[in-house]
Amino acid sequence: MVMLNQTNLGYPHKLRRLYWPFLALAEDCRRIIGTVAGAFESEGKRYTIPRFVFLGPDKGAPPLRVGFFALVHGDEPAGALALQYLLTELSDHPELAVGYELVVYPLCNPTGYEDSTRHNRAGRDLNREFWSDSTHPEVRIMEEELCTQHFDGVVALHADDTSDGLYGYSQGRLLNEQLLWPALRASASVLPLNEQQVIDGFAGHEGVICDCYRGILAPPPHLQPRPFEIIFETPARVSLAQQAEATCCALRSLLADYRGFIAYAQNL
Repeated sequence: MVMLNQTNLGYPHKLRRLYWPFLALAEDCRRIIGTVAGAFESEGKRYTIPRFVFLGPDKGAPPLRVGFFALVHGDEPAGALALQYLLTELSDHPELAVGYELVVYPLCNPTGYEDSTRHNRAGRDLNREFWSDSTHPEVRIMEEELCTQHFDGVVALHADDTSDGLYGYSQGRLLNEQLLWPALRASASVLPLNEQQVIDGFAGHEGVICDCYRGILAPPPHLQPRPFEIIFETPARVSLAQQAEATCCALRSLLADYRGFIAYAQNL
């Protein structure tokens, strides 16, 4: 059932173009449920942050819940396109998501996307506002989701216009070796890795950076057990289609490897 009513929400046309492919997928595939994470007003217009849940085939155990977040920066649409590609593929091949519930947020910064700006309409970089008592409604909505959705993992999708290649971040060597590096290698079949020793101001090695900015979209700081956290960055200067394809390769790898990682850990 699609719970978003596209005829009554009054979205500007650019936002409708982004939402409609997701709504169509939810209309056609019973495994995809469209909902709304939250809503707010800006300059007399109502904006929503949509949420789409893909219910993978049952594996006989509680599902692994992973949240995917795109367009935290309003001028980085490749992540949303990648999530559209991913849900399209999963609707045709649900076996790729056996044992998962995937929670997809294709648009976390609707005013920034409408304005084609990195910041929201208030002029703030939302990816520096998390877990700092921010008053911005987009951040409050997403913080509530991160607190209540009981994610096993959180994946943030970004594009970097200063990078000539793919790179990523995750917390800890084990996650790098088991999840991030294989995902980067999978996506390198489409776009090259950023092999520089300094990436976005942080030390880098084989496309992996060792630190990140404060205030990024991430699980609650004191949540235990802590979900895995991955940031995946594409080079913004290449085509959206290439960025989306590379991201999809990374996400497929991540889903396969995390399922295997959990199965291995349970057998230790």
